[in-house]
Amino acid sequence: MIRAARRIADPRDFGRVAVLMGGTSSEREVSLDSGRNVLEALLRLGVDATAVDGIPELARALTAAGGRRYDRVFNILHGNRGGGEDGVLQGLLEALGVPYTGSGVLGSALSMDKIRTKQVWLSLGLPTPAYASLERGDDVVAAAHKIGLPVIVKPACEGSSVGVSRCFKDADLAEAAALAARYEGALLVEQLIQGEEYTVAVLGTEALPSIRIVPAGEYYDYHAKYVAEDTQYLCPGASGATEQELGSLALAAFFAAACSGWGRVDFMRDRAGRPWLLEVNTAPGMTSHSLVPKAARQRGIEFDELVWRVLETSVPAQPGEGT
Repeated sequence: MIRAARRIADPRDFGRVAVLMGGTSSEREVSLDSGRNVLEALLRLGVDATAVDGIPELARALTAAGGRRYDRVFNILHGNRGGGEDGVLQGLLEALGVPYTGSGVLGSALSMDKIRTKQVWLSLGLPTPAYASLERGDDVVAAAHKIGLPVIVKPACEGSSVGVSRCFKDADLAEAAALAARYEGALLVEQLIQGEEYTVAVLGTEALPSIRIVPAGEYYDYHAKYVAEDTQYLCPGASGATEQELGSLALAAFFAAACSGWGRVDFMRDRAGRPWLLEVNTAPGMTSHSLVPKAARQRGIEFDELVWRVLETSVPAQPGEGT
């Protein structure tokens, strides 16, 4: 079911908001940066918002003697295992009856696992690159040969390009597998689609304009995402029928993975113009380099309004207010 959000005019209607950031995942620093930006925007908008670092601190505040300290949570906690994108946080908040932004338990847990997300997409006929799922010690060379070089080797359950390697020959594979194996969970060996990289943000039930990403270097890696100042972001990234196709495919992929609220869907578009789904991000970055704010701005939604509208997704529509 696609759940509509209720539009809010008075910041007091949100009550006390915990802006959850930081945590202990591999994406902690990015989350802190995103969280500071979100908190500053909410305070400018008159929302009673407070920074909270990590799930344990939030849990203590919500179960404290004398009643919980917060009425809802703006989740900008990136990653898993100490992050807020793997369903653990969502399960806690559901159990406590605390509203929150972003996807629920299923959408969060499923989207964090790139392998299972791909399985869902393939079952529905949605395009995603060929892949193999490996455990530590499995033959990465055999898997790569079955798919066909070049391939990408990465942890199945990490984000922000953490642990990702591109392999064009057999000699690259052992080091790539060792890097990915530093992180918990399965290894994903995936066909490397050579072409253009795109992303489409989803806000509520709407696809925002696509962004075509043009890094100064060869690839859009962690440095290009969060450090470099010379990465180009072309928005909208396409036009006409292609732009419509990317938006429609993003929404189909997002809702197929049981996602809701807001998020971002990443693609490659090969040299023949065919789009290939890579992953869904259920708590995207909100840093100065982040993509959702760029897409929203193209639609005429400035950063503060974007933060407000994301927070609105934690307030379900009343009967008759939406579909």
